[in-house]
Amino acid sequence: MPHDHHHHHESQNIATAFWLNFSFTLIEIVGGLLTNSVAILADAVHDLGDSLAIGFAWVASKIAGKEANSRYSYGYRRWSLLSALVTGVVLVVGSVLVLITAIPRLWEPVLPHAPGMIALAVLGVAVNGAAVLKLKRGKTQNEQVLSWHLLEDVLGWAVVLIGSVLIYFTGWAFLDPLLSIGFTLFILLNVWRSLKRTIALFLQVTPDAQLMAQLEQALTALPFVESAHHLHLWSLDGEQHVLTVHLRLKENADSQKLSHYKEDVRAVLAPHQLAHTTVEFEGPAELCRDDNGIHAQHAAHDHDHDHDHQGCNHQHGALDPHRH
Repeated sequence: MPHDHHHHHESQNIATAFWLNFSFTLIEIVGGLLTNSVAILADAVHDLGDSLAIGFAWVASKIAGKEANSRYSYGYRRWSLLSALVTGVVLVVGSVLVLITAIPRLWEPVLPHAPGMIALAVLGVAVNGAAVLKLKRGKTQNEQVLSWHLLEDVLGWAVVLIGSVLIYFTGWAFLDPLLSIGFTLFILLNVWRSLKRTIALFLQVTPDAQLMAQLEQALTALPFVESAHHLHLWSLDGEQHVLTVHLRLKENADSQKLSHYKEDVRAVLAPHQLAHTTVEFEGPAELCRDDNGIHAQHAAHDHDHDHDHQGCNHQHGALDPHRH
C-alpha cells in the first residue's frame, strides 16, 4: 500500500539520521578527550541529546500506526512526551557536567589540540549536513522538524570550526571554554523551555488557553445551549488535543432534536481538528453527576438561575466523535 511504503520510507530516513548522529557522537566524545577540548565535549552532549531525540522519533515512527486498544485507549501518542522528558533530563545533566568542567578553564585555560579540533569540526559539518539532506527529502512533519534540529548542529560545528582555526593561529586557549559555555547555555535555554512544556502536558495543563476560550465561546453561542461547564481541554502529545464538556440545554429535547444538536456541535468543533471529543447534553433541571457543589455556586452566580445542583445524565446523549 502507498501509505505503508511512505511510512517505511520515513522510518528509513530517520534511522539513517540516527545512526549517523549517534556514531559521530561517540567519535566526538573520544575526540574531545584526545584534543582536550571542552568545546568538542559540549557539542558531544548536544549531539547525544539529538541522538536520543532522533532515536525516540524513530521508535515513534514505527509505532505511530498502531491502533488504540483496551490498555492504550487513546493510542500511543503520549510516548513521545516520555521521550521528550528523558531527552531533556539527559541534556540538562550533561550540560551541567560540561559547565563544571568549562567554567574553571576561563581562569586557567588549557590549550587544546587545534588541528584535531579542526578535523572534528569539518567532520561534524559533513556528517550533520548529510543527515539534514537525508531528512530534508522527507515529506512528513516528523522529518522536517528533525531536519531543522540537525541544521542547528551544522551551524554549531561551523562555529567550532571558526573557533578552532582562531585557536590554531592565535593560541587563544580561552576560546575553547568560552565556546563550550556559549553552546551549553544555549542548549540549557532551549531544553528548559521544552521541559517546562513537557511537564505541563504530563500534568494535563490546558495546552492552549486561547483555543479553550474559542471553543467555549463557539459552543455557548449555539442557539440551543444555555451554558457550558466542566469544559476540559488537554493534550496527548502537544499536537493532538482532547476535549470534554457538559452543555446545558435551554429546554428539554427529544431524541430527534438531540441528533440535530449533535451535528451542530460536530460542525462547530470540526475546524479545530481535535483528536477526541466527548460532549454531554444536560436538560434544564437535571442533576450533574460530576458536580461537587462548587460549580453549582458559580453557575447560579454567572447565570442568575437556581442551579445549586447542575444536572448531567448520559441518557440525554453524548457526542464522542473519535478520530484516530
